Amino acid sequence: RGLTDISLLERFIHLRYVDLSKNKLKDLTPLSSLTQLLWLKVDRNLLTSASMQELPYLQVISFDRNHIVDFEGITHPLLANLSLKENKIETVLGLSHDHLFSLQVLELRGNKINTTAGLGVSKLKKLYLAKNTICSLEGLEEFEQLEILHLRDNKLEALDGFSASMKCLQYLNLRSNGIKSFQEVGKLQVLPVLQALVLMDNPCAQEPDYRLQVLSRLPRLQRLDKETVEEEEREEAEKIRQTRKEKEKEK
Repeated sequence: RGLTDISLLERFIHLRYVDLSKNKLKDLTPLSSLTQLLWLKVDRNLLTSASMQELPYLQVISFDRNHIVDFEGITHPLLANLSLKENKIETVLGLSHDHLFSLQVLELRGNKINTTAGLGVSKLKKLYLAKNTICSLEGLEEFEQLEILHLRDNKLEALDGFSASMKCLQYLNLRSNGIKSFQEVGKLQVLPVLQALVLMDNPCAQEPDYRLQVLSRLPRLQRLDKETVEEEEREEAEKIRQTRKEKEKEK
């Protein structure tokens, strides 16, 4: 609607669901009086900051497609789902670990983030980082409850940084990165419950026997590139793994 001023909302202190998408808002200060707010959507506005007065019951926020550059001022204690898709965020510093202890889903695809350092929110279960410029993985050992991690369309060439403390990670999407060697893929062995891996559109996926080479290093996988692992494949992969072990012993 082209709104630039929402000061009228200050009077409606019992509002619980507010959708202000597709306007021209630069300031959300009037929302500070809406202390009963549970759900807020302000996609496609002109916001450069997500900073707001702390709202005690706010559980879901979507700030997609604004011009937000950092996490400063996001401090809502019951916030469980935060989306900042397609903004201009370069750093995750400022993410308030002390305040965001309820956060479970964080959507950050389509920003300018180049490292995961500083992102370790303790209860996070789903993290979406596709279409950034991430070239190094740091601080992942803090993600002890993370179940889903999307890193598609980044600049990863190495897979250092994964940790055995990521004991809940079941799904990992690494599509369209720069992973060349199966040696890097082997580093994912530290993930104790990884079941589904997406590696297509990486250089290593062009190699002969690609699926078998991956499965020989990650025998617990149930799905690779969205295809279920067949029992015959698993047996072939095991033979390759045994052959490789024998060669290593000889060396």
